[in-house]
Amino acid sequence: MIIIKILAAIGGLICAVLVIAAFTKKQYTLQRSILINKPVEAVFDFIRYNRNQHLYSVWLSFDPKTKIELQGAADDTAGAVLAFESKNKKTGTGEWEIRKILPAERLDFQLRFKAPFAFIADGYFLTERHDSSTTRLSWVYNSGMDWPMNIMLVFMDMDTIVGGDLEKSLNNIKRMLEK
Repeated sequence: MIIIKILAAIGGLICAVLVIAAFTKKQYTLQRSILINKPVEAVFDFIRYNRNQHLYSVWLSFDPKTKIELQGAADDTAGAVLAFESKNKKTGTGEWEIRKILPAERLDFQLRFKAPFAFIADGYFLTERHDSSTTRLSWVYNSGMDWPMNIMLVFMDMDTIVGGDLEKSLNNIKRMLEK
């Protein structure tokens, strides 16, 4: 009898979690911006190359032994892929693909993680002329979780978890370009 009550309680809890997940957001968008004391063209010419990511990406810096390989189209064109592989869980294994480029304005990308968790994020870099020698660089990151895993978004503050890494990476870009 007690086992039936325990099983019923566990079943009820699982059902409640699944119902809550059905009404919980599945997608999230993060955005960070920084002012860089360089003209738009200089900032864009730096971020458009996948080969420069190891210089600023906080994720690639977690493991100095990360294996990086440039694949696909020419490095600074749509279809160019930066493949990465690391045993560090924060870096993981995946691919960053340039999807679209509007010169000196916007670079769209898709980030595909394969391990330790499989998921896809889309986003873009946007360069905006602040004045003749200063650029506002924005990094927009869109991702999410499918049902029922989206229940984790109730307990995880993705803005803090991922947003902080975006800020650090943008600061690295600023530091690199202003030196």
